[in-house]
Amino acid sequence: MAAENIEQFRGQLQSIFSEIRRDVIGQKEVVEGTVVAMIAGGNVLLEGVPGVGKTRLVRSLGRVFDLPFSRIQFTPDLMPADVTGTNIIVTDEKGTSSFRFQEGPIFSNIILADEINRATPKTQSALLEAMQEHKVTVMGVSRKLCEPFFVLATQNPIEQDGTYPLPEAQLDRFMFKLLVPSPEPAELKEIITMTQKTMEEVAEKVCTGESLLAMRRTAGEILVPEGVLDYTAALCAATHPESRNASAAAKKYIRFGASPRAGQALISAGKVLALMDGRYNVSYGDIDKLAYPVLRHRIKLNFEALSERVAPDGVISMILEEAKGNGKAEQIGAPHVRDEGAKKRGLFGRGR
Repeated sequence: MAAENIEQFRGQLQSIFSEIRRDVIGQKEVVEGTVVAMIAGGNVLLEGVPGVGKTRLVRSLGRVFDLPFSRIQFTPDLMPADVTGTNIIVTDEKGTSSFRFQEGPIFSNIILADEINRATPKTQSALLEAMQEHKVTVMGVSRKLCEPFFVLATQNPIEQDGTYPLPEAQLDRFMFKLLVPSPEPAELKEIITMTQKTMEEVAEKVCTGESLLAMRRTAGEILVPEGVLDYTAALCAATHPESRNASAAAKKYIRFGASPRAGQALISAGKVLALMDGRYNVSYGDIDKLAYPVLRHRIKLNFEALSERVAPDGVISMILEEAKGNGKAEQIGAPHVRDEGAKKRGLFGRGR
């Protein structure tokens, strides 16, 4: 890959971040994580209490990338046809009736699934095919969705009344689960000041859908060393308590481990991180940084973890510590030459 391609990629990325910061105060890691997932072609689940800017971030992304945007407010009475669309009866001027497909809001580029866990499992399942295969099937007819296509979903972690937990099959289709923290006092002051002037987003278009797809192709050319690939596969295997390569933390706290999609997400997003840092290959540090957003929603904790109030991020930290050499390095990967620069950046740190 030519050096100018990397510089062009990084320049485009900085323009994207600069425009988003005009609308979103703080939330640096959440913004970076969302953009990385979009470039890598993945969906994102944003979890945070109300009012921390989840919806505003998604709207701003639609403006920055100049892509059609649909917001679907998930409620218990929302039906699958309200998401995918349905066949309706139309009558022409001759009085002849026929069926015509009426597209639903899913036929857009960026889908905001607001409070996704408030819809019933039947309606949630309407997104499964769209999130994985980028198409929907209605009345036996499959229809392709627009490209690029992303589902950015939000959910509230503290209010559980009237909600339906997302099934594992759907959680697995999110590349990242990002935890959106409450703003710091200085950020909160800036938010208050900004919103007193206007509540409208002011970010402008700096990237088209075609440019985003080109950035994805550029990231796809990044090399993955064999050792990093071995480490990624072994790290995912270490989350399975029944595996012979399971970590001690997995055996103690995990009921079910991560699926193969976790490994795919780590490598795809790792290539984007490498380009962000001006490197030509994925590093072990990239994989470590991505472990939290990629794995936290893909591991199912057991009763012991719940009783001891051990969070998924805590278990992931334990697994990574074992990987770093506490007598287990040979068991779950190649020698660990770390990317200290990525560690200092704190791109995807532990959630609160």
